[in-house]
Amino acid sequence: MIALLCPGQGAQAPGMLAPWLELPEVAASLAALSEAAGVDVVAHGTTSDADTIRDTAIAQPLLVATAIATGRALLGGAAPALAAGHSVGELGAAALAGVLTDADAMRLVAVRGTAMARAAAASEATSMAAVLGGDAAEVAAALESHGLTPANVNGGGQVVAAGAKSAIEALVAAPPARARVIELQVAGAFHTTYMVPAVADLDAAASSLTPREPGGILLSNADGAQVTDGADALARIVRQVANPVRWDLCMESMLELGVTGIIEVSPGGVLTGLAKRAMKGVPAVALKTPDDLTAARELLETAA
Repeated sequence: MIALLCPGQGAQAPGMLAPWLELPEVAASLAALSEAAGVDVVAHGTTSDADTIRDTAIAQPLLVATAIATGRALLGGAAPALAAGHSVGELGAAALAGVLTDADAMRLVAVRGTAMARAAAASEATSMAAVLGGDAAEVAAALESHGLTPANVNGGGQVVAAGAKSAIEALVAAPPARARVIELQVAGAFHTTYMVPAVADLDAAASSLTPREPGGILLSNADGAQVTDGADALARIVRQVANPVRWDLCMESMLELGVTGIIEVSPGGVLTGLAKRAMKGVPAVALKTPDDLTAARELLETAA
């Protein structure tokens, strides 16, 4: 079984869509996805600078559109055998799995990005930081002592802490033993209680959608569980905005389910990097440019 993974915020880079626009079907898909979201993802994925695409209201539609368009280029109209997305990547995974239409996923991510940006601006100054290495118990204790939330538990010895900016700065200044702490360039403390105001906006937008059962296995960030009901999948995506991402549990589920290969849709690299440490020996392909489609298709054929 091959797992299709959709990356989350932080994976995007300036110009990342330029090579993909050489494929007519991807260019047409991105134009339609831009229209659905009311965000010109083509322009932002080709000419916008790093500061512009770091804006949550732009970054999130850009990531989901890229995941959907490149996933479709790989799979056509087929659903992946297993799909999972990290953070906002869950919306891309839900679309590729058939839970949401591509247009509905884009409309929802536009609301998500704007609502999360608004929630971040309305709170005290907040931030996030990657904690790399160290003893897991000591890292957890350090975060608790600073009043920080383990917002992303990514596996492979990586945790992303989130909370008040002053607390993040204190953690950077005095990291746990044998750990490195790197503050991230983000707009706020995502996947924490600071994002609760955004949940209501997302819930209201989601209430008008009609989700369907996934066409394959779909894993949830909340606990790595398989989600078989479309309404449950959508509800989990809404709640996840203000709750931690447990990517470590998603990778554990993939191993338990017997995943034999991983393909990360564009902008690939982050999730395959985590898998190399936590899912040792499982072949992986990251779709960075169209040149990677051949290797990804060859990996899919091994499970055919």
